[in-house]
Amino acid sequence: MIERTFFRAPELPEDTRREIVEFCREARGDIIRMTTLAGSGHPGGSMSSLEIFAVLWSQANVDPGNPLMDGRDRIVVSHGHTSPGVYAVLGRLKFFDLKHAVTTFRKAGSPFEGHIERSVPGVELTTGNLGQGLSSAAGMALADRCRGIRNHVWVVAGDGEHQKGQIAEARRFVRKFGLENITVVVDCNGLQISGKTDEVMYTDIAAEYRAAGWRVLEVDGHNVDELYRVLKPDNSTRVPLLVMARTIMGKGVSFMENDPRYHGKALSMEQASRALAELGQTNDLKELAELRESYGKKAGGDFKLRFPYNILELEGNPVIYPPDRNIDNRGAFGAALLDLARLNPSNLPMVFDCDLEESVRTGDFEKEFPDHFFQTGIMEHNTASAAGGASIAGKVVFWADFGVFAADETFNQHRLNDINMTNLKVVATHCGLDVGMDGKTHHCINYLSLMGTLYHYNTVVPADPNQTDRVIRYAATHPGNFFIAMGRSGTPVITDENGEPFFGRNYRFVYGMHDLIRKGSDVAIVAMGVMVHKALEVRRHLGEKGISAAVYNVSCPLCIGPKFLDELEGYELILTYEDHDLDTGLGTRMAVAVACFRKAMNLRRLGITRYAASGTPEDLYGMAGLLPGQVAKYVIRELEAARRE
Repeated sequence: MIERTFFRAPELPEDTRREIVEFCREARGDIIRMTTLAGSGHPGGSMSSLEIFAVLWSQANVDPGNPLMDGRDRIVVSHGHTSPGVYAVLGRLKFFDLKHAVTTFRKAGSPFEGHIERSVPGVELTTGNLGQGLSSAAGMALADRCRGIRNHVWVVAGDGEHQKGQIAEARRFVRKFGLENITVVVDCNGLQISGKTDEVMYTDIAAEYRAAGWRVLEVDGHNVDELYRVLKPDNSTRVPLLVMARTIMGKGVSFMENDPRYHGKALSMEQASRALAELGQTNDLKELAELRESYGKKAGGDFKLRFPYNILELEGNPVIYPPDRNIDNRGAFGAALLDLARLNPSNLPMVFDCDLEESVRTGDFEKEFPDHFFQTGIMEHNTASAAGGASIAGKVVFWADFGVFAADETFNQHRLNDINMTNLKVVATHCGLDVGMDGKTHHCINYLSLMGTLYHYNTVVPADPNQTDRVIRYAATHPGNFFIAMGRSGTPVITDENGEPFFGRNYRFVYGMHDLIRKGSDVAIVAMGVMVHKALEVRRHLGEKGISAAVYNVSCPLCIGPKFLDELEGYELILTYEDHDLDTGLGTRMAVAVACFRKAMNLRRLGITRYAASGTPEDLYGMAGLLPGQVAKYVIRELEAARRE
């Protein structure tokens, strides 16, 4: 086992240096074995990054026996395709059984997938979508600082990866917030799938980091003495560090070196035999292949790591907005957020904003808790990843933004957050046609279709300020990802039959539950968000024509099941009513549920069928045929047609 210095020794001890060099020679054989047995993988970059991995994981403050140790240093590998190198190093350092990784790499049911997985002990972040590692690591560093933890965060990335624009956002973010405990190590092997990196897309990595205010050093990425010297945290500096590690793709096997084919191509059995001989290692491929063949799809399973998710302890007393007070849902969000922070001073939430604090109503929080408010500028991709990273580093995190940025623009970042099982609370304002005059580029009308494809996001569309208040408190005190969508304009308070707030003193939000706002016998109108108030107006119009309509609020539109459908049985007509894209929203969710649960229902859908123009919300609703009077006429026609059949 390599002697650990925790980077306290001024220089790498000679005995430790020899141990690491031998360790890397053995680990190169592991990389060859696992990729050859799998018949796929990325051996070239794994071998060029190997000394970086070995020095970091053997010398940093991490514990193989307690990989989730609080206060640990963090090592984030952004170029996740180098998983063979990561698994070889972690396995040899006893984070897990190395042979298990070698024999089951990329095999169905194995935790050792083709790109590194957070479920594997020692891996901080699932990566593979290049360009997101630094953003997430920056969020982790920021959360650790908010928790009073003094540690170091290293991010290992590829040189080709730096063609991604999000990294430019991330390095500015790191510099602005003074995260001098971050070191980025770039594996500069100069090659990517299509050939030489500079020819595929020239990028002056060092110059770009220097321009963002970083310190830059260059080393031989295979010289462990040099690596130790530059990777050792230097507390005398006040700026983050970039290390340009010059390496050789396929290092250690002569016929693989500097050959871009081995970026993502495994060796054949015959080539692997030659490589192992060159590395001075035993050819045990036949024995290992037999073990791989005997591995069952469910054998081994995932590691039983219990990731800590922070939530706020105190939910507080809900605010009750009276019927004569017409405020916007985003205002109710801002007020609830501030109240939650005041109630939980020892566990303040972190709030991220993208130059919209006035519009998304986070300004009051910023004034009272500036150390936990992070103005990230117009850098939504970085912010989505950083906020997600912060949420898995032990903080409750809110990110508020316009819907088109919070959903449409950052879907890829949400997807990686979802895979990493983050604990992020996204508040998306300015959704639907309610955005009005900003026009079609700013009408967020497909957030359900986007967030509905993410397996661990809870999507909520509150109907009024009172329900918004309850939803925000619920999200803050429950683990998991939440996407909370709301409009722009003031929203009337939804009342009960007696004129009292429906979401009043006796109401408690529970994710997945739906609300019967008004009873009826002929027609059921199913709506969400700002359309619930309009549905009540439709009901009034229908009542004047002798038609009895029920109104349901479906604030959790991704949770339509048989119990709710049972409630709708017996109505002559059921209408879904939304200012969301018709074919990917509430109506389609209802139609799918009806088909799946084999319910016989006369279902009709109304929603948005094309990009809207620029105009007042009422004009846009009218152009879309969604004004209450228009909808009432539609229902009457459809009901008469159904009765004639």
